[in-house]
Amino acid sequence: MNGAPTLRPRRTLGSYLALVRFQHTLFALPFAFAGMFAAAGGWPGWATFGWVTLAMAGARTFAMALNRIFDARIDAANPRTAKRELPSGTLRALDAWALAALGALAFVVAGIALNPLTAALLPLAAVFLALYPLTKRFTWACHLWLGATIGAAAAGGWIAVTGAFAPATWWSWLAVGAWIAGFDVIYALLDRDFDVAHRVHSIPARFGEAGGRRIAIALHVLAVAALAAFVAAAGLGPASGLAVVAVAAVFAVQHAWVARHGAAIALKAFDANLYVGAIVLAGVLLDLTLFR
Repeated sequence: MNGAPTLRPRRTLGSYLALVRFQHTLFALPFAFAGMFAAAGGWPGWATFGWVTLAMAGARTFAMALNRIFDARIDAANPRTAKRELPSGTLRALDAWALAALGALAFVVAGIALNPLTAALLPLAAVFLALYPLTKRFTWACHLWLGATIGAAAAGGWIAVTGAFAPATWWSWLAVGAWIAGFDVIYALLDRDFDVAHRVHSIPARFGEAGGRRIAIALHVLAVAALAAFVAAAGLGPASGLAVVAVAAVFAVQHAWVARHGAAIALKAFDANLYVGAIVLAGVLLDLTLFR
């Protein structure tokens, strides 16, 4: 450890939510909803809506709790993360394991309840969710693994309604996967020096800050193109088209910030991505209510 003060455990709802950064569920959840509404051509029913929401929250809770458990020693050694719940002692590893188990249970129950395909995909999804925290130990492509894992949420919303894959499913998966991977690269700029010193793998650690920025830009260009393809494949209308333009603008702004200020602005650029899913969901809902 790095000598950070050890606190008595504070097992409050707030500490558990902070452990898994529950508010960041907003990154992928709107895309799952967008896929769900687009596949249904409108409201899919309360049962589907509820199960999709539970599946998303459970999957992310499971993955993030495991991430915190596996990274506890790395977090303790990093001054930026030493005050997180496990390194500081606010929560114990057993608390995180319990939360991971609860998230896994919610995810499995919801997947089984939705349809046979979502149930059949549960083991594959669990593998992707569980292995992400380990990828940074052996490959700089860990960001791409994260993107592929979270990108499945967008596809999952569509599959939850139809019980099948479709062209729009793959485009939404690619769009969200490239978007997530791109902003995770930006986030990793914060820890580049630490990662290099401690042999933690990341794109910025492997290719440098400038190389990392270029790769993040390329991923976000791909995300915009795939998002446009999703809009076309799903038969959506002008509001979703405008949402694609707005998302491109958000990407452009955050990359301009990073180009001007470097890693110092990476956290602000990271948080700007909270608006992306909401923009896309708003576009889909407007198209389904006004232009159909």
